[in-house]
Amino acid sequence: MAVGVAIKDDGKQYNGKVTLFVLLSCMVAASGGIIFGYDVGVSGGVTSMEPFLKNFFPGVYIKMNEDTKTSNYCKFDSQLLTTFTSSLYIAGLIASFFASLVTRDYGRRPSIIIGGLAYMFGAALGGAAYNIYMLIVGRVLLGIGLGFTNQSVPLYLSEMAPSKYRGAFNVAFQICVSIGYNTATLINYGTVRIKGGWGWRISLAMAGVPALVLAFGALFLPETPSSLIQISNDHDKAKKLLQKIRGTNDVHEEFNDLIEASYASKAIKHPFKNLMQRKYRPQLIMSIAIPFFQQITGINVISFYAPILFLTIGSGESASLMSATVTGIVGSTFTLITVLLVDKLGRRPLFHIGGIQMFISQMLIGGIMATKLGDEGSMSKEYALAVLILICVYISGFGLSWGPLGWVVTSEIFPLEVRSAGQSVVVAVNLSMTFIIAQVFLAMLCHLKSGIFFFFGAWVVTMSVFVYFFLPETKGIPIEKMDQIWGKHFFWKRFIDSNGDEENGKIVEA
Repeated sequence: MAVGVAIKDDGKQYNGKVTLFVLLSCMVAASGGIIFGYDVGVSGGVTSMEPFLKNFFPGVYIKMNEDTKTSNYCKFDSQLLTTFTSSLYIAGLIASFFASLVTRDYGRRPSIIIGGLAYMFGAALGGAAYNIYMLIVGRVLLGIGLGFTNQSVPLYLSEMAPSKYRGAFNVAFQICVSIGYNTATLINYGTVRIKGGWGWRISLAMAGVPALVLAFGALFLPETPSSLIQISNDHDKAKKLLQKIRGTNDVHEEFNDLIEASYASKAIKHPFKNLMQRKYRPQLIMSIAIPFFQQITGINVISFYAPILFLTIGSGESASLMSATVTGIVGSTFTLITVLLVDKLGRRPLFHIGGIQMFISQMLIGGIMATKLGDEGSMSKEYALAVLILICVYISGFGLSWGPLGWVVTSEIFPLEVRSAGQSVVVAVNLSMTFIIAQVFLAMLCHLKSGIFFFFGAWVVTMSVFVYFFLPETKGIPIEKMDQIWGKHFFWKRFIDSNGDEENGKIVEA
């Protein structure tokens, strides 16, 4: 049954090379990931700081320091505390649909600028907050920035990158997420030591620095050739830009494919409605399944709540923040390794390798916590170190697979006519799942205890099986020819062939 699941590309490659112009443009755009990663890292850090909890979440502070009867697994179970973390993601979910309209009708660049500005105002409000309402409004503004940048940046990177290096360029977004996360954990480790208990303000406000870089830098970014053709009729300008970013005048074949895709795109007046058509069923299912699976790996549990998790097993405040920093550095290292492997080995092998690592480490973590951490007391240093090492193994697996590839694959599979709508679905599912997991994790930890790791481990098995049977290989296939892979797949070809229309449904064999 697995025969034919891994589909080879048709060998077609456009002319061009990786130019300095493309590298600089993509570096600026990918920096949007720094803000996303910074916020994920900073949230878990400040919610483990006693002065922050005392100011905004006194009930949690009392349970953590004075209540000796509450289970280790339940001390941080507070819906108000999880609302602080998760409010960003519900705001991002709503903003992503508005971002789709801006990205489609006005270009990728305006969405990036709007996202950067929203991040700046959100960071300023969070750093200056003196009550819970200011804190939550600041998070909502950050969420708006998240919705716009996560919708536009992966598309920008996919459309600017040469097809044979597209995977590496898209991994740059995840690398920036890792850089942001590591920066946040290091800043948290420093600010928790500030006397007077106001260090958390620095942690929250510093998100404005990369936001300023993104918003200002985006003013100088070029629009992508695909977007220029889509939103204007100035084909000469688009062709000159394509020649510039490819470093060659011989872009005739790629340019013609972009124009052809643009005509198909302009014929679509209601992209979300058209995404529901049968011929787009493979892309629609992937746009839901991949971000769903990416979040149900349990990674954001580690990312958001790593300091809280280490406090749960008995680490001190500073030690828990340092442990979170170590895990972040491990994740960044393996994401960098993915850059070297993704366009050589392909997407599918990395999904499988990472899935095996994540499953084994989660089973072992759950086993250790089940046997060595009760409702009271703490875990011995030896076993706490073992948990830290296993979390590093888990994060290294995620860094090789679902971390970067969850964004890479979903940004490259959509035809231009439904690309913005498709990416909005990806972002919406991603943020919905992030919101749900952030909102319910602390309650799940309280009720399931160590079983939480077995829960996520079972999902890792499920998603690995899904990838094996249903995700075709996309390595090296030009983005404007990506629709051909579905017609060659043993399962998805029934949706493509049924269209019966040569222009939309016929598969061009290599």
